[in-house]
Amino acid sequence: PRAGTQAHMHGLRALARHRHSLAHADRIVLRDLVFRGRHGVLAAERELGQRFEVDIVMQTDHEAAAASDHIDDTVSYVGVYDQVRSVVEGPPRALIETVAVEVAREVLSGNARVDEVTVVLRKPQVPINGILAYASVEVSRDREWL
Repeated sequence: PRAGTQAHMHGLRALARHRHSLAHADRIVLRDLVFRGRHGVLAAERELGQRFEVDIVMQTDHEAAAASDHIDDTVSYVGVYDQVRSVVEGPPRALIETVAVEVAREVLSGNARVDEVTVVLRKPQVPINGILAYASVEVSRDREWL
């Protein structure tokens, strides 16, 4: 009986969190940010660098900004762009997974108004013996993860 009650309570808490996230499903989206980075497993990728494309989706609450119509009550697009750029153009990493997680950490830690962030990182120039538009990774992190 006790295990069933605990499972039921866990389910209720999960439902409450889901309803809360739906109630505040406001988002800010920065799409197709382009940077030159030196990430990759191969030495040539790290030496020559290449193009990386990034999408950022930030879950936030627009109520304060909508009420005040003031920039201080929202997330600065310029600030987020600069944070993403500092990671993607920063120290070389072997894996784009590492870069995407570092971008998520930077955006969350630098913006108290962002509750959750999703980062999509695309690498168009993949050293593969075949044709593809790009390789990409997607990571989503929330404030609890910090």
